[in-house]
Amino acid sequence: MSLDRNQAWQLLTEFTQNPSLIKHALAVEAAMRAYARYFGEDEETWGAVGLIHDFDYERYPTAPDHPLQGSRILRERGYPEEIVTTVASHASYTNLPRDTLMKKALFAVDELTGFITAVALVKPNKSLDEVDAASVKKKMKDKAFARNVNRDEIRAGAELLGRDLDEHITFVIEALKPQAAALGIGQKAG
Repeated sequence: MSLDRNQAWQLLTEFTQNPSLIKHALAVEAAMRAYARYFGEDEETWGAVGLIHDFDYERYPTAPDHPLQGSRILRERGYPEEIVTTVASHASYTNLPRDTLMKKALFAVDELTGFITAVALVKPNKSLDEVDAASVKKKMKDKAFARNVNRDEIRAGAELLGRDLDEHITFVIEALKPQAAALGIGQKAG
């Protein structure tokens, strides 16, 4: 089973116009590709799943419509069931088991990529180069900062992957760096 990036990109951009949501999809794609390499899995499929995991969010932003409406759309378009259930499983309220490595990885990187991006955007140069695991963990303690990000899910994601939280955060930061400019968190200082 394989899903290519072009298919995923077309689906994402058909349903999503918001630049912030597209940047989030690109961030999750980068982290998923990095974890696919780390675990020796299919990088193309994992990256594509990262791109489409929230494709329905702009049209269906409330639970349980997101991601269940997306699941319906994926099924109608003939996507493999493994892709459909992986996308649906990233939302805790679907209560779907995270019984594959790809499902675990998607859950583990979704909230974290958004949080890392938020941390980078409050740095003086708005750069990912200024972010490390310690700065992310410090901001995790600040309940007012990026208040919609579920810190428990960040911790649970690292645990699901069998990674120490610091290692997981560092890994995702490094995965995002090659895409930093596209994510709006590239080096700004001259």
